[in-house]
Amino acid sequence: MLVQMARVSPFRPYRYSPKAGDLATLVTQPYDKIPDALREQYLQASPNNFVRLIKGQTLDGDDGAHNVYSRASDTLEEWIQQGILAQDPDPGFYAYFQEFDHPETGANTIRKGFIGLTDVEEYDKGVVHRHELTHSGPKMDRWKLTEATQSYFGQLLFLYDDPTRRVDELLDAAAIGQPLMAAREPDGVTHKVWRMSDPGQVAEIQRLMADKKLLIADGHHRYETALAYGLEHPETPGASQVMVTLVNISSPGLVVLATHRVLSDLPDFERGQLLEQASRRFEIRRLATDDALRQALEAEPHSGAAIGLVLAGDDGRYLLTPKPGALQDILEGLSEAEKRLDVVLLHRALIGEAAGLSEDDVRELKGIRYVRGFANAIAEVASGASQAAFLLRPADIKDVAHISFSGVVMPQKSTDFYPKLLSGFTTYRFGQPTAK
Repeated sequence: MLVQMARVSPFRPYRYSPKAGDLATLVTQPYDKIPDALREQYLQASPNNFVRLIKGQTLDGDDGAHNVYSRASDTLEEWIQQGILAQDPDPGFYAYFQEFDHPETGANTIRKGFIGLTDVEEYDKGVVHRHELTHSGPKMDRWKLTEATQSYFGQLLFLYDDPTRRVDELLDAAAIGQPLMAAREPDGVTHKVWRMSDPGQVAEIQRLMADKKLLIADGHHRYETALAYGLEHPETPGASQVMVTLVNISSPGLVVLATHRVLSDLPDFERGQLLEQASRRFEIRRLATDDALRQALEAEPHSGAAIGLVLAGDDGRYLLTPKPGALQDILEGLSEAEKRLDVVLLHRALIGEAAGLSEDDVRELKGIRYVRGFANAIAEVASGASQAAFLLRPADIKDVAHISFSGVVMPQKSTDFYPKLLSGFTTYRFGQPTAK
């Protein structure tokens, strides 16, 4: 059997020139983390802000020929012609470090990765692995932007496992001098980028990465869009690759947060019925406060499941832990790693069985939303915006990788990698020269 190898390539990205202005006023959060209010802040920050490319405004009178996607294409061409964006002269990788305070513990942390290109591969090739399912809407939006601009503007976050941390050593060496690009977000996250174009350095990274499996951490929708686009347009130079930031699973700076679930607008929802259904499979412990629930969740061993529940119209806080043997039928056929993940049990036993949401409902976001932050999820219920909140612990990334590399796909939003990669440091245009 032919063994597929990971192919990472240096490239010549387009980057903001000094003519564009202060980089901190130009770069943005990923497109799917930009609500309308934040977009307006970006638009006001600079006429050259990257949001004009990745998430522009819809205008009255937009049609098939003139719309947010055609405007992104026009803006891209204008910025290149005006020298606001300029292409680097030689191909290279880009060390990308993010320094931040952990949002839960407050510990100062640095996540280290590097920006490059990877070949888009179908999942059955065994090179690129997904770890969660996707929704249809975001993929259509990104397809239209890709079609209009023939560019990839934001890096996907890919993980690989290297306990020896050999690539990390090369990144540390590159980060000794002044960064090529740097920006600090209002929340204190600092982003720094260094160019790595020495041929020997580039070749060594490619050699070290050649036997690695790649796991999509953030960017499933964009990856699947890039894969579909490359398959449909094999004649387009460069469309078979996508821009990514690669981070070592074994690096200490890799932080995974929980993504909580809130239920809203369910017509037949009754909190008593949900508790009764849940009690068939779970021991239910009532707690008095939010802090008591948080502490109880953290105290439960990760060898077993634990899920928090908050209900509208009920001042109690509930800790749900499986009754011995009560989940056996719905966990049949799962690996031990899958059985340890709270999110898997949540979707099978509570969202699906107890709350009655189908897989299609979840896929189409009917009656369910995702919320980052323990307090934020509880506030959704307290405000009356949601009927219930399911509170999770962060997934163990080693378990996620083990599951994904074995070919199993987890529920949507099973992980939340923090912080997000900023968009605007590098842009990959199809047909531009690359080194293989």
